[in-house]
Amino acid sequence: ANAVTGAAGWEDAERSIKLTSEILGIEQEQVLVCSTGVIGHRINMEKLESALPGLATSLDKGTDTNSRTAGAILTTDLVSKQIAFETVIDGERIVVGGMSKGSGMIHPDMATMLAFVTCDAKVSGATWQRMVSEAADESFNQITVDGDTSTNDSLIALASGEVSSVDLDKSASACEAVQSMLTQCCQYLAKCIARDGEGATVLLEVNVRGARSQSEARKVAKTVAGSSLFKAAVYGRDPNWGRIAGAVGRAGVDLDQNKLGISLGPHELLRDGQPLDFDKAAASSYMKAASTAEYLSGKDTVRVEITLGEGDSEGTAWGCDLSYDYVKINADYTT
Repeated sequence: ANAVTGAAGWEDAERSIKLTSEILGIEQEQVLVCSTGVIGHRINMEKLESALPGLATSLDKGTDTNSRTAGAILTTDLVSKQIAFETVIDGERIVVGGMSKGSGMIHPDMATMLAFVTCDAKVSGATWQRMVSEAADESFNQITVDGDTSTNDSLIALASGEVSSVDLDKSASACEAVQSMLTQCCQYLAKCIARDGEGATVLLEVNVRGARSQSEARKVAKTVAGSSLFKAAVYGRDPNWGRIAGAVGRAGVDLDQNKLGISLGPHELLRDGQPLDFDKAAASSYMKAASTAEYLSGKDTVRVEITLGEGDSEGTAWGCDLSYDYVKINADYTT
């Protein structure tokens, strides 16, 4: 996304920072640059420079500001993605809110994915970084749409300290409460991105239990969620559990296949490594029903439960099915 543009691209980024800081009257270090676009293509600086003054003067705190901003950052997305959580700590209202964009080239390693989260509690940079990293590991780093990691994954979290009486470094309970909101916020935005994957008709949720460690559970879950064969089967409403088992086996985690269990929604398909008789038509209907359900209602989700029988750890990953439309959207992107 405007990456691999050489020295000129770097100069564009530096000029964007300089112009923005001058217009807003702030230090250049306070400006963070995010971009989505085609790799190898420079951003249109003429348009950006002409638009910046007007954007700066139109800044406000109106009730529709968040929605307009969430809509402004979209590209191939079909819907905007935003949410906010609030709680009361020591009589003070604390809010964590966020917005994101992303639809294709989603396999974050920290996709053309951009996410912005804000909080008004007081917290040190070191503590906030730890909290944000923890939330990212349980959300954005556990989604995949197409297995392609973007050049510019960005999760920017800002803590204003406006509610100075709530200091997360001095209150473990306050820190725990805000961490919960932060993680929920990031997970919701991450699931929005996965559900809005290019050409997607359902959200995939893969839950892995019984792993030796959380990292192994997450690794298995993300491998299954990213399996093109399994994703294609979901689009075809085909309960082909062998594709799930195959993905588990190649996840790079040691396991005993005789302990493996797999369920698709309410349908148990494999137990202790042994195939079970199940109603294939009903399992297929389960996936069909998800494809017609309301967006992010919970009912538009195809859930896979995997048990490894190796320990007590668990992990979750999210993705989407793989449809013909994904190819249509990406086949002639620049032509």
